[in-house]
Amino acid sequence: MTLTLISKAFAQDQPIPKKYARAGENLFPPLAWSGAPAGTRSFALVVEDPDAPHGTFRHCGIANIPAQWSALAESVDTAPEQAPRFYKNDFGNARYDGPQPPAGDRPHHYIFRLAALDVPKLSTPDAAGISAMWAEARKHALAEATVTGTYQTQ
Repeated sequence: MTLTLISKAFAQDQPIPKKYARAGENLFPPLAWSGAPAGTRSFALVVEDPDAPHGTFRHCGIANIPAQWSALAESVDTAPEQAPRFYKNDFGNARYDGPQPPAGDRPHHYIFRLAALDVPKLSTPDAAGISAMWAEARKHALAEATVTGTYQTQ
């Protein structure tokens, strides 16, 4: 079985609704996955825009997602008693911040990357940021899955 990742908010390579963008309600879109490999002890997720003017821009980084979970609910970053650990994104916030490409740019791609990990928790310090967390997660990845949406500022 292969690890797969989907969103009820948008289909693969289709536009992300405005409510999930910074100029909208800035809500974390719902995600669901299946096919976690045997030995999965936790998950990590990053949301990246590789089309950003100055290189890849990270909108969200989450580690220590419990192995028994198979979804992240809409607005999971604002839910009380959150189990996962959020890292500071490139806006400087330890939460999700949605798409916000420059006006006039072609549509940007927003890649949601999920990794099934062989460790129950990552110990990357909060101050290290998303890049360091994801580098550590990839050392422990048993499998990865992606779903990509697009967004263009009107």
